[in-house]
Amino acid sequence: MKEVNREFLLELLHTPSPSSQEMEIQKKWMKYVKDFADEIKTDHAGNVIGVLNPDAPFKVLLAGHSDEIALVINRVDADGFLHFDKMGGINPKAAVGMKVNVLGLHGNVKGVIGVNAQHHGGLKDDFDLQDLFIDCGYQSKEEAEKYVQIGDLAVYDTEPEVLMDRYLAGRGLDNRTGSFIVAEVLRRLSEKGCEVGVYAASTVNEETNMGGAYFAAAGIEPDMAIACDVTFATDYPGVNRNKHGDVKLEKGPVLAKGAPINRNINKWLERTARKLGMDVQYELTPRMTGTDADKMRLTGRGVPVSLVSLPLRYMHSPVETVSLKDIDEEIELLVTMISDLTGEESLNPLDD
Repeated sequence: MKEVNREFLLELLHTPSPSSQEMEIQKKWMKYVKDFADEIKTDHAGNVIGVLNPDAPFKVLLAGHSDEIALVINRVDADGFLHFDKMGGINPKAAVGMKVNVLGLHGNVKGVIGVNAQHHGGLKDDFDLQDLFIDCGYQSKEEAEKYVQIGDLAVYDTEPEVLMDRYLAGRGLDNRTGSFIVAEVLRRLSEKGCEVGVYAASTVNEETNMGGAYFAAAGIEPDMAIACDVTFATDYPGVNRNKHGDVKLEKGPVLAKGAPINRNINKWLERTARKLGMDVQYELTPRMTGTDADKMRLTGRGVPVSLVSLPLRYMHSPVETVSLKDIDEEIELLVTMISDLTGEESLNPLDD
Protein backbone atom coordinates (compact mmCIF):
# COMPACT_ATOMS: atom_id res chain seq x y z
CA MET A 1 0.00 0.00 0.00
CA LYS A 2 1.44 3.34 -1.04
CA GLU A 3 1.92 5.95 1.67
CA VAL A 4 -0.65 8.33 0.14
CA ASN A 5 -3.28 5.58 0.16
CA ARG A 6 -2.42 4.55 3.72
CA GLU A 7 -2.83 8.18 4.77
CA PHE A 8 -6.33 8.23 3.29
CA LEU A 9 -7.22 5.03 5.18
CA LEU A 10 -5.92 6.52 8.43
CA GLU A 11 -7.85 9.74 7.76
CA LEU A 12 -11.06 7.72 7.46
CA LEU A 13 -10.27 5.92 10.71
CA HIS A 14 -9.59 9.20 12.53
CA THR A 15 -13.01 10.55 11.48
CA PRO A 16 -16.00 9.79 13.75
CA SER A 17 -18.73 8.16 11.66
CA PRO A 18 -21.42 6.71 13.91
CA SER A 19 -24.40 5.16 12.18
CA SER A 20 -26.80 7.99 11.22
CA GLN A 21 -24.04 10.61 11.42
CA GLU A 22 -21.70 9.72 8.57
CA MET A 23 -21.70 13.11 6.81
CA GLU A 24 -18.14 14.17 7.67
CA ILE A 25 -16.52 10.91 6.57
CA GLN A 26 -18.64 10.79 3.42
CA LYS A 27 -17.45 14.25 2.38
CA LYS A 28 -13.83 13.12 2.80
CA TRP A 29 -14.51 9.95 0.80
CA MET A 30 -16.16 11.96 -1.97
CA LYS A 31 -13.25 14.43 -2.13
CA TYR A 32 -10.80 11.54 -2.58
CA VAL A 33 -12.82 9.62 -5.16
CA LYS A 34 -13.81 12.57 -7.36
CA ASP A 35 -10.24 12.81 -8.70
CA PHE A 36 -10.58 9.53 -10.60
CA ALA A 37 -14.31 8.72 -10.88
CA ASP A 38 -16.16 9.54 -14.09
CA GLU A 39 -19.17 10.56 -12.01
CA ILE A 40 -20.15 11.02 -8.36
CA LYS A 41 -23.64 10.24 -7.11
CA THR A 42 -25.27 10.85 -3.74
CA ASP A 43 -28.73 9.97 -2.48
CA HIS A 44 -31.18 10.82 0.28
CA ALA A 45 -29.82 8.09 2.56
CA GLY A 46 -26.38 9.71 2.59
CA ASN A 47 -24.53 7.23 0.36
CA VAL A 48 -21.71 8.45 -1.87
CA ILE A 49 -21.13 6.48 -5.08
CA GLY A 50 -18.18 6.81 -7.42
CA VAL A 51 -18.85 5.60 -10.96
CA LEU A 52 -16.68 4.38 -13.82
CA ASN A 53 -18.18 3.85 -17.29
CA PRO A 54 -21.65 5.17 -16.39
CA ASP A 55 -22.99 4.37 -19.88
CA ALA A 56 -22.02 0.69 -19.77
CA PRO A 57 -25.12 -1.56 -19.79
CA PHE A 58 -23.64 -4.14 -17.37
CA LYS A 59 -23.33 -2.64 -13.88
CA VAL A 60 -21.31 -3.93 -10.92
CA LEU A 61 -22.03 -2.44 -7.49
CA LEU A 62 -19.40 -2.59 -4.73
CA ALA A 63 -20.56 -1.60 -1.25
CA GLY A 64 -18.42 -0.87 1.80
CA HIS A 65 -20.18 0.79 4.71
CA SER A 66 -18.71 3.90 6.29
CA ASP A 67 -20.55 3.84 9.62
CA GLU A 68 -19.22 2.60 12.95
CA ILE A 69 -20.93 1.47 16.14
CA ALA A 70 -21.58 4.15 18.75
CA LEU A 71 -23.31 5.09 21.98
CA VAL A 72 -26.46 7.23 21.94
CA ILE A 73 -27.29 9.48 24.90
CA ASN A 74 -30.74 8.66 26.26
CA ARG A 75 -30.76 10.39 29.67
CA VAL A 76 -28.95 13.09 31.62
CA ASP A 77 -29.27 12.65 35.36
CA ALA A 78 -29.49 15.33 38.04
CA ASP A 79 -25.73 15.21 38.70
CA GLY A 80 -24.79 15.66 35.04
CA PHE A 81 -23.86 12.07 34.24
CA LEU A 82 -24.82 10.87 30.77
CA HIS A 83 -26.61 7.55 30.36
CA PHE A 84 -26.70 5.80 27.02
CA ASP A 85 -27.99 3.01 24.82
CA LYS A 86 -26.28 1.41 21.83
CA MET A 87 -26.24 2.52 18.22
CA GLY A 88 -25.14 -0.79 16.72
CA GLY A 89 -23.59 -3.82 18.38
CA ILE A 90 -21.86 -2.38 21.44
CA ASN A 91 -20.19 -4.88 23.79
CA PRO A 92 -20.73 -3.56 27.35
CA LYS A 93 -17.62 -5.30 28.69
CA ALA A 94 -15.43 -3.58 26.09
CA ALA A 95 -16.88 -0.18 27.05
CA VAL A 96 -15.89 -0.27 30.71
CA GLY A 97 -13.31 2.38 31.58
CA MET A 98 -13.03 3.74 28.03
CA LYS A 99 -12.52 7.35 27.06
CA VAL A 100 -15.15 8.69 24.64
CA ASN A 101 -15.84 11.64 22.39
CA VAL A 102 -19.41 12.86 22.72
CA LEU A 103 -20.44 14.49 19.45
CA GLY A 104 -22.37 17.17 21.25
CA LEU A 105 -24.65 20.06 20.42
CA HIS A 106 -21.81 22.60 20.13
CA GLY A 107 -18.90 20.32 19.27
CA ASN A 108 -17.06 17.32 20.64
CA VAL A 109 -16.90 16.79 24.40
CA LYS A 110 -14.42 14.49 26.13
CA GLY A 111 -15.71 11.99 28.64
CA VAL A 112 -14.96 8.71 30.37
CA ILE A 113 -17.17 5.69 30.98
CA GLY A 114 -17.14 5.41 34.74
CA VAL A 115 -16.86 2.13 36.58
CA ASN A 116 -17.56 1.21 40.18
CA ALA A 117 -14.26 0.55 41.97
CA GLN A 118 -13.57 -3.09 42.82
CA HIS A 119 -13.07 -1.92 46.42
CA HIS A 120 -16.77 -0.93 46.40
CA GLY A 121 -17.98 -4.19 44.91
CA GLY A 122 -17.15 -3.54 41.23
CA LEU A 123 -19.59 -4.32 38.46
CA LYS A 124 -22.06 -7.15 38.83
CA ASP A 125 -21.39 -10.18 36.64
CA ASP A 126 -24.45 -9.66 34.46
CA PHE A 127 -24.11 -5.88 33.98
CA ASP A 128 -25.44 -4.20 30.85
CA LEU A 129 -25.16 -0.79 29.21
CA GLN A 130 -27.83 0.54 31.54
CA ASP A 131 -25.36 0.06 34.41
CA LEU A 132 -22.76 2.31 32.78
CA PHE A 133 -22.56 6.09 32.39
CA ILE A 134 -20.38 8.80 30.88
CA ASP A 135 -18.65 11.36 33.10
CA CYS A 136 -17.76 14.56 31.21
CA GLY A 137 -17.05 16.57 34.35
CA TYR A 138 -20.46 18.25 34.54
CA GLN A 139 -21.80 19.03 38.01
CA SER A 140 -25.49 19.23 37.18
CA LYS A 141 -28.10 18.38 34.58
CA GLU A 142 -28.40 22.06 33.74
CA GLU A 143 -24.69 22.36 32.99
CA ALA A 144 -24.64 19.16 30.91
CA GLU A 145 -27.58 20.26 28.79
CA LYS A 146 -25.65 23.32 27.64
CA TYR A 147 -23.38 20.93 25.71
CA VAL A 148 -25.26 17.66 25.20
CA GLN A 149 -28.80 16.71 24.25
CA ILE A 150 -30.77 13.50 24.07
CA GLY A 151 -29.88 11.62 20.88
CA ASP A 152 -26.29 12.86 20.69
CA LEU A 153 -23.81 10.15 19.79
CA ALA A 154 -20.49 9.15 21.31
CA VAL A 155 -17.60 7.07 19.98
CA TYR A 156 -14.58 5.59 21.72
CA ASP A 157 -11.66 8.01 21.96
CA THR A 158 -8.98 5.84 20.37
CA GLU A 159 -6.54 6.43 17.54
CA PRO A 160 -5.59 3.87 14.89
CA GLU A 161 -2.25 2.18 15.44
CA VAL A 162 -0.01 0.31 12.98
CA LEU A 163 1.51 -2.75 14.68
CA MET A 164 4.90 -3.98 13.41
CA ASP A 165 4.17 -2.34 10.03
CA ARG A 166 1.93 -5.36 9.49
CA TYR A 167 -1.38 -4.98 11.29
CA LEU A 168 -3.74 -2.07 11.80
CA ALA A 169 -5.64 -1.71 15.08
CA GLY A 170 -8.32 0.71 16.22
CA ARG A 171 -12.03 1.35 16.48
CA GLY A 172 -14.41 1.16 13.56
CA LEU A 173 -12.27 -0.88 11.19
CA ASP A 174 -15.68 -2.52 10.78
CA ASN A 175 -16.17 -1.26 8.21
CA ARG A 176 -14.33 1.85 7.24
CA THR A 177 -11.73 -0.52 5.83
CA GLY A 178 -14.47 -1.66 3.43
CA SER A 179 -15.26 1.91 2.45
CA PHE A 180 -11.54 2.37 1.77
CA ILE A 181 -11.32 -0.86 -0.24
CA VAL A 182 -14.14 0.02 -2.64
CA ALA A 183 -12.58 3.45 -3.22
CA GLU A 184 -9.21 1.86 -3.99
CA VAL A 185 -10.77 -0.70 -6.33
CA LEU A 186 -12.36 2.16 -8.24
CA ARG A 187 -9.07 4.09 -8.36
CA ARG A 188 -7.12 1.08 -9.63
CA LEU A 189 -9.76 0.26 -12.25
CA SER A 190 -9.69 3.87 -13.46
CA GLU A 191 -5.99 3.33 -14.22
CA LYS A 192 -6.26 -0.23 -15.55
CA GLY A 193 -9.51 0.12 -17.48
CA CYS A 194 -12.56 -2.14 -17.60
CA GLU A 195 -15.49 -2.86 -19.91
CA VAL A 196 -18.31 -2.82 -17.37
CA GLY A 197 -19.89 -0.04 -15.33
CA VAL A 198 -18.47 0.04 -11.80
CA TYR A 199 -20.35 1.69 -8.94
CA ALA A 200 -18.29 1.94 -5.74
CA ALA A 201 -20.59 2.90 -2.87
CA SER A 202 -19.58 4.12 0.55
CA THR A 203 -22.83 3.20 2.25
CA VAL A 204 -24.44 4.33 5.51
CA ASN A 205 -26.40 2.75 8.36
CA GLU A 206 -25.16 -0.84 7.96
CA GLU A 207 -24.58 -1.21 11.70
CA THR A 208 -28.19 -0.34 12.48
CA ASN A 209 -30.58 -1.04 9.58
CA MET A 210 -28.66 -1.48 6.29
CA GLY A 211 -30.87 1.17 4.73
CA GLY A 212 -27.98 2.71 2.85
CA ALA A 213 -27.36 -0.50 0.92
CA TYR A 214 -31.04 -0.68 -0.01
CA PHE A 215 -31.05 2.91 -1.31
CA ALA A 216 -27.85 2.32 -3.30
CA ALA A 217 -28.97 -0.88 -5.00
CA ALA A 218 -32.52 0.31 -5.59
CA GLY A 219 -31.23 3.47 -7.24
CA ILE A 220 -28.52 1.87 -9.36
CA GLU A 221 -30.30 -1.37 -10.32
CA PRO A 222 -27.00 -3.26 -10.78
CA ASP A 223 -26.61 -6.57 -12.59
CA MET A 224 -24.55 -7.84 -9.65
CA ALA A 225 -23.32 -6.56 -6.31
CA ILE A 226 -20.47 -7.39 -3.96
CA ALA A 227 -20.47 -6.36 -0.32
CA CYS A 228 -16.99 -5.62 1.04
CA ASP A 229 -17.12 -6.05 4.81
CA VAL A 230 -15.22 -7.71 7.65
CA THR A 231 -15.61 -11.11 9.24
CA PHE A 232 -14.49 -12.82 12.43
CA ALA A 233 -10.85 -13.88 12.52
CA THR A 234 -10.38 -16.82 14.90
CA ASP A 235 -6.57 -16.84 15.15
CA TYR A 236 -6.14 -15.53 18.70
CA PRO A 237 -6.33 -17.16 22.16
CA GLY A 238 -9.67 -18.24 23.57
CA VAL A 239 -11.61 -18.76 20.31
CA ASN A 240 -13.30 -22.12 19.68
CA ARG A 241 -12.36 -22.83 16.07
CA ASN A 242 -14.44 -25.98 15.99
CA LYS A 243 -17.48 -23.78 16.57
CA HIS A 244 -16.51 -20.56 14.80
CA GLY A 245 -14.34 -21.74 11.91
CA ASP A 246 -10.69 -21.20 11.05
CA VAL A 247 -10.04 -17.71 9.66
CA LYS A 248 -6.61 -16.11 9.99
CA LEU A 249 -5.02 -12.76 9.33
CA GLU A 250 -2.64 -12.78 6.35
CA LYS A 251 -4.27 -15.86 4.82
CA GLY A 252 -6.24 -13.92 2.24
CA PRO A 253 -9.75 -12.49 1.66
CA VAL A 254 -12.75 -14.45 2.92
CA LEU A 255 -15.50 -15.56 0.53
CA ALA A 256 -18.96 -16.39 1.84
CA LYS A 257 -20.77 -19.61 1.02
CA GLY A 258 -24.49 -19.97 1.61
CA ALA A 259 -27.98 -19.57 0.22
CA PRO A 260 -27.80 -15.77 -0.38
CA ILE A 261 -24.57 -15.99 -2.39
CA ASN A 262 -24.56 -16.17 -6.18
CA ARG A 263 -22.47 -19.18 -7.14
CA ASN A 264 -21.29 -17.71 -10.44
CA ILE A 265 -19.79 -14.63 -8.80
CA ASN A 266 -17.95 -16.85 -6.33
CA LYS A 267 -16.61 -18.98 -9.20
CA TRP A 268 -15.22 -15.85 -10.87
CA LEU A 269 -13.61 -14.75 -7.60
CA GLU A 270 -12.07 -18.18 -7.06
CA ARG A 271 -10.83 -18.33 -10.64
CA THR A 272 -9.24 -14.90 -10.22
CA ALA A 273 -7.55 -15.95 -6.96
CA ARG A 274 -6.02 -18.97 -8.72
CA LYS A 275 -4.84 -16.72 -11.55
CA LEU A 276 -3.13 -14.45 -8.99
CA GLY A 277 -1.75 -17.33 -6.91
CA MET A 278 -3.69 -15.87 -3.98
CA ASP A 279 -5.08 -17.79 -1.03
CA VAL A 280 -8.72 -17.27 -0.11
CA GLN A 281 -10.60 -18.36 2.99
CA TYR A 282 -14.26 -19.19 3.52
CA GLU A 283 -17.07 -18.43 5.93
CA LEU A 284 -20.56 -19.89 6.02
CA THR A 285 -23.66 -17.71 5.63
CA PRO A 286 -26.43 -20.33 5.40
CA ARG A 287 -29.46 -18.02 5.66
CA MET A 288 -28.28 -14.41 5.78
CA THR A 289 -24.92 -12.68 5.59
CA GLY A 290 -25.57 -9.99 8.21
CA THR A 291 -24.10 -7.42 5.80
CA ASP A 292 -25.17 -4.95 3.11
CA ALA A 293 -25.45 -7.92 0.73
CA ASP A 294 -28.76 -8.94 2.33
CA LYS A 295 -30.48 -5.65 1.49
CA MET A 296 -28.94 -5.24 -1.95
CA ARG A 297 -30.06 -8.73 -2.93
CA LEU A 298 -33.72 -7.94 -2.32
CA THR A 299 -34.02 -4.71 -4.30
CA GLY A 300 -35.84 -4.33 -7.61
CA ARG A 301 -36.16 -7.61 -9.48
CA GLY A 302 -33.50 -9.11 -7.22
CA VAL A 303 -29.73 -8.63 -7.42
CA PRO A 304 -27.20 -11.50 -7.51
CA VAL A 305 -24.75 -10.86 -4.65
CA SER A 306 -21.50 -12.04 -3.19
CA LEU A 307 -19.60 -11.11 -0.05
CA VAL A 308 -15.84 -10.60 0.19
CA SER A 309 -14.65 -10.00 3.73
CA LEU A 310 -11.53 -8.87 5.52
CA PRO A 311 -10.47 -11.06 8.48
CA LEU A 312 -10.78 -8.97 11.65
CA ARG A 313 -9.83 -9.69 15.26
CA TYR A 314 -11.77 -8.36 18.28
CA MET A 315 -15.00 -7.47 16.47
CA HIS A 316 -16.90 -4.42 17.82
CA SER A 317 -14.21 -3.52 20.32
CA PRO A 318 -12.07 -0.36 20.51
CA VAL A 319 -9.07 -2.36 19.22
CA GLU A 320 -10.31 -4.19 16.12
CA THR A 321 -7.28 -5.49 14.22
CA VAL A 322 -6.72 -6.36 10.53
CA SER A 323 -3.78 -7.09 8.24
CA LEU A 324 -2.56 -4.50 5.74
CA LYS A 325 -1.56 -7.39 3.47
CA ASP A 326 -5.13 -8.72 3.47
CA ILE A 327 -6.43 -5.28 2.50
CA ASP A 328 -4.04 -5.11 -0.46
CA GLU A 329 -4.95 -8.63 -1.57
CA GLU A 330 -8.70 -7.99 -1.42
CA ILE A 331 -8.24 -4.90 -3.58
CA GLU A 332 -6.14 -6.87 -6.08
CA LEU A 333 -8.67 -9.71 -6.19
CA LEU A 334 -11.58 -7.39 -6.95
CA VAL A 335 -9.69 -5.23 -9.45
CA THR A 336 -8.55 -8.26 -11.42
CA MET A 337 -11.91 -10.02 -11.35
CA ILE A 338 -13.84 -6.94 -12.48
CA SER A 339 -11.32 -6.00 -15.16
CA ASP A 340 -11.74 -9.50 -16.64
CA LEU A 341 -15.51 -9.08 -17.01
CA THR A 342 -16.82 -8.48 -20.51
CA GLY A 343 -20.42 -7.69 -19.57
CA GLU A 344 -21.65 -10.79 -21.39
CA GLU A 345 -21.40 -13.06 -18.34
CA SER A 346 -24.47 -14.86 -17.02
CA LEU A 347 -25.39 -14.58 -13.35
CA ASN A 348 -27.84 -17.49 -13.67
CA PRO A 349 -26.38 -20.40 -11.64
CA LEU A 350 -28.10 -22.82 -14.05
CA ASP A 351 -25.87 -21.51 -16.86
CA ASP A 352 -22.80 -23.51 -16.01
